[in-house]
Amino acid sequence: MSDLSAFSLEGRRVMVTGANTGIGQGIAVSAARAGARVLGVGRSDLSETAGMIGTAFVPVTCDLADLDAARTMIETAWREHGPIDGLVNNAGIIRRADATDYSEDDWDAVMDTNLKTVFFLSQSFGKLAFGASRAAKIVNIASLLSFQGGIRVAAYTASKHGVAGVTQILANEWAARGINVNAIAPGYIESNNTTALRADPDRSSAILSRIPAGRWGKPSDIGDAAVFLLSRAADYMHGAIIPVDGGWLAR
Repeated sequence: MSDLSAFSLEGRRVMVTGANTGIGQGIAVSAARAGARVLGVGRSDLSETAGMIGTAFVPVTCDLADLDAARTMIETAWREHGPIDGLVNNAGIIRRADATDYSEDDWDAVMDTNLKTVFFLSQSFGKLAFGASRAAKIVNIASLLSFQGGIRVAAYTASKHGVAGVTQILANEWAARGINVNAIAPGYIESNNTTALRADPDRSSAILSRIPAGRWGKPSDIGDAAVFLLSRAADYMHGAIIPVDGGWLAR
């Protein structure tokens, strides 16, 4: 039996998408702190995250909206940096508009990035792991809107409901083959996606009044939960969708 803590990621390689900022950055930092070598994927500059982690960070530039590029990216990363032990599907976008005004372009952009890429990147990762006869972990970033409807975010809500479903179908198919697939449903976290909400005094006050913890979450709150799901401690967890929301759903 290993002398390492069941919560350690020492010696593991973890890929985190959308690692340049916000929740993805928090996950990358937490994973590195737990001992992982982190392959951080982003379409924009990753130097801030690299500066926070140091030599344990490998920047990988990719526009995940381009599915062919995403598939090529993970295959190349696996080949050049060694087998990958964990994939965190965090990258996502949000577009806000009333349902009566929501455009097809916005719908397609959100669904492609938040759901289609999550499935097909997981598919590519699964094939690589099965081909190498390796156990692995996938952590998807769902949302409170995997359970609720939200307001003015039709495509985002649909995509995050979809992420919950994809998490469970992959868990059903892959659990017996050595891949754990689980998800985290973040609550209201200080990130780019919530900038507009936090800047609106009325909305921010209404949100905080419902959160039992009385504060917005931090990226590290999600990062530390991701470390758990990536670690040996979560070996018997399959298809779980864990809210990390300050108690929002309990209210």
